[in-house]
Amino acid sequence: MSRPLVIFTEHLDRDAEAWLHERCEVESCPVQDGARLRERLKGAHGLIVRTYTRVDAALLDAAPTLRVVGRAGVGLDNIDVAECRRRGIEVVHTPDANGDAVAEYVFAMLLADVRPMRYIDAPMAPEAWHALRKRVVMPRQLREMTLGILGLGKIGRRVARIARGFEMTAIYHDLVEIPEAERHGAIPVLRDELFARADVLTIHVDHRARNRHLINAATLTQVKPEVILINTSRGMVVDHAALAEFLRRHATARALLDVHDPEPIEADHPLLGLANARLAPHLAAATKRAHANMSWVVRDVWRVLRGEKAEFGATECGE
Repeated sequence: MSRPLVIFTEHLDRDAEAWLHERCEVESCPVQDGARLRERLKGAHGLIVRTYTRVDAALLDAAPTLRVVGRAGVGLDNIDVAECRRRGIEVVHTPDANGDAVAEYVFAMLLADVRPMRYIDAPMAPEAWHALRKRVVMPRQLREMTLGILGLGKIGRRVARIARGFEMTAIYHDLVEIPEAERHGAIPVLRDELFARADVLTIHVDHRARNRHLINAATLTQVKPEVILINTSRGMVVDHAALAEFLRRHATARALLDVHDPEPIEADHPLLGLANARLAPHLAAATKRAHANMSWVVRDVWRVLRGEKAEFGATECGE
């Protein structure tokens, strides 16, 4: 009996690839080579993607034998889950793979902003030494700040847990009831109160259509003029044009954004060039451990190909 063919289009951890190779035929077809990918998909049974492979009806038309799509990651923004289901194709992902990395990155961005580091690599005159020390006195410490968490899912809860270590006041808003034991000290509030009270507003919501431009011109009128806005969730959640206008009006506000819409950022992106906007190229989950964890989606791909139940079958929102 011939072994099933699994195509992967973006990076796959070496150990996970080797594990899958023992069970399937495995082939790398970079997403950038669209013609070759579509050709190889004609006989493929499994497809593994990361962030930048768009799995839509057009791609699925080229894959008549496909049985499973594995997303090596959490979100399903790039996969038309409903279309896959319509065709009888199961979608699996790794919802717990990168939570620690992303939560750490939220605080890496926050600390770099609130307590920026200055290093010296040469002797300094006393005047320069004292001038530098005076110049970097920062107005706030984390313990003095209220952290507002928009969405207390898996990553939001990890953020709340870290905030507790800094003795921050943490508040959150979520559409579902979160058991008190899982809140890590974060206090539930209405969304308007979250926006009004947060010194730091960090976003952790999914890519459902209702969350598009959740942060917009209207909601930005509710936040503090010196708010620090952090987004490591989805770029589409923020109306970047409205945010740019807000940042121009409020020089003490900052935006620390790791995700964007579209990606990569284009030349006319409204936040480029703003001194109080810090844009990172989608790095929150960029650790070896997180990448390895995400690559083990191969286990569920293999389960589906064997006719077994997947451990992490995807919902349409990806959470």
